[in-house]
Amino acid sequence: MSQYINHPTISETEIIRPTRVEVDLNVLKENFTRIKKHIGNSKVMPVLKANAYGHGLVRIAKFYSEMKADYLGVAVVEEGILLRETGIKHPVLVLGGIWGNQIPLFLKHDLTITASSIDKLKQINETAEQMKIKAKVHLKIDTGMERLGVHYYNAEKFLEAAYKCKNLKVEGIFSHFANSESSDLTYSNLQLERFNEILSYFEKHSIEPPLRHISNSGGILQLPEANFDMVRPGIMLFGVYPSKEVKRTVEIKPALTWKSLVVYFKVIKPNHPVGYGSTWKTDHNVRAVTVPVGYGDGYLRSMFKKAKVIINGEKYPVIGTVSMDQIVINLEQGSAFNGDEVILLGSDGKNSITCEEVAGWAGTIPYEILTNINTRVPRVYKE
Repeated sequence: MSQYINHPTISETEIIRPTRVEVDLNVLKENFTRIKKHIGNSKVMPVLKANAYGHGLVRIAKFYSEMKADYLGVAVVEEGILLRETGIKHPVLVLGGIWGNQIPLFLKHDLTITASSIDKLKQINETAEQMKIKAKVHLKIDTGMERLGVHYYNAEKFLEAAYKCKNLKVEGIFSHFANSESSDLTYSNLQLERFNEILSYFEKHSIEPPLRHISNSGGILQLPEANFDMVRPGIMLFGVYPSKEVKRTVEIKPALTWKSLVVYFKVIKPNHPVGYGSTWKTDHNVRAVTVPVGYGDGYLRSMFKKAKVIINGEKYPVIGTVSMDQIVINLEQGSAFNGDEVILLGSDGKNSITCEEVAGWAGTIPYEILTNINTRVPRVYKE
């Protein structure tokens, strides 16, 4: 069974765009189950920011709700509102920073707020009092990322202020690793030490600690002592390891395949350049096909002269610059027909193109490849 969700009036039985992303929910289930087994009794917060790493926010959030994830994590309030408007009732933590006038939106939609300063605490508390509601917050501690949160060396005053706010419910306290996917865990261990020092506040003051969490995908794989009460897997949920050097202590598989179809066949003659800028030409006749995908879909222009695709079990190079909506593939003397399937990212059972490989062509990281797949590319779900 599949579901096409990018357009409200197009059903899965109707013809849709040849370029599409297929997400295997069975693979997602297996990845989630293996992570749960690996972490023991800790809770799990799937992090679904940036359209669930390109896999489709709403459908994936519903899936993890059905899988009984403990929390859902997003980056911005708009993502949280979308989940509420599509019927998802699970606890949702918005991990990013907030602007004061956004606070009523959090409270209206029952979203948990990241409180990252004493001033933000006051703003949340005052707004909650005005709306006659209790705001749910997780306190953000900066243990070494220098991005968001109260510095660990100032955290005690922050905690004191939080527990004086009568209109707040402190549900959690968290930090974020900067280098947990690295083979050198020195800095991660320093961050963990700082976080543990802050957590001692609760014992000193005989306060029941809220949900404690710091581990992202790298932490889950390499720092079991950092699991605490909850972990926040992101990219590993979708079957991609956060780096080449990270220990692969949990076996995961990619759930996403990016596909298209051949829509045009031609023979290119010698000295007839291909694409914008006329950057590629041949000295002999070659067979070539056009595929309807481009940088407007997230197939990055920077992959010029490096990218390959799979057609009928064989890898073929992309030639010429990547256009906004189309690429040209050099078959040399191979053959392909209109309607033949093209694998841009994934496997056809015989050959594969990994997210890491595509990232290498683009000179970036797998995270950027997945999150750059544009929302105009339909997502189809296999279950």
